[in-house]
Amino acid sequence: MNDAVIGHHSQVTEESPFAIPSSKLVMWLFIISDAVTFGAILIAYGYLRNATPDWPAPFQASSIINAFIMTFILVTSSLTILLGLRAAHAGNKRNAIRWTFITAGGGALFALLHLREWLALIHEGVGLSHNPWGSGLFGGAFFSITGLHLTHVIVGVVALSVVAIGYGRGRYESRHIEVWSLYWHFVDLVWMFVVPLVYLLNMKH
Repeated sequence: MNDAVIGHHSQVTEESPFAIPSSKLVMWLFIISDAVTFGAILIAYGYLRNATPDWPAPFQASSIINAFIMTFILVTSSLTILLGLRAAHAGNKRNAIRWTFITAGGGALFALLHLREWLALIHEGVGLSHNPWGSGLFGGAFFSITGLHLTHVIVGVVALSVVAIGYGRGRYESRHIEVWSLYWHFVDLVWMFVVPLVYLLNMKH
């Protein structure tokens, strides 16, 4: 009798009081708060850039092409996670795992391209408080914005890999892939604001 009561109580406490599962609700709340954070940082960056007369414009055609390649990778990865989620909902575990890992692989490739770009800029003399072209604030602003986004990408790669492995072993369900797909779409969306504000407006003329 006591076991039944405890089991029933446990089931009740695990249910979400809202119309969506608790895990999805938590992810949405995180996305909303993170969107506010990114929004504040990008607005501050825009103000700082416009208020600084000697703000450098260091990005050449090669850097812009690299940014477009990274953008293509992220946009494609949004498609692959959708395919993985669709396969998971259809009960096709093999394809769900494959597309989720492909998405994580795309994120890893994005991170490698980003790190390569960082190393190239550092080699040219860009630091957090100095650079060879103009205002020393550029380095701190650039590395802060892109570094925060890159951290989100790396977290997403790790999370998607863990979920894919757990889903294959029966520890996770399709809803877990869905929750992390929301996170991944958010990371992709943020990048769409970073590219024009940080890269295109700072092209070398």
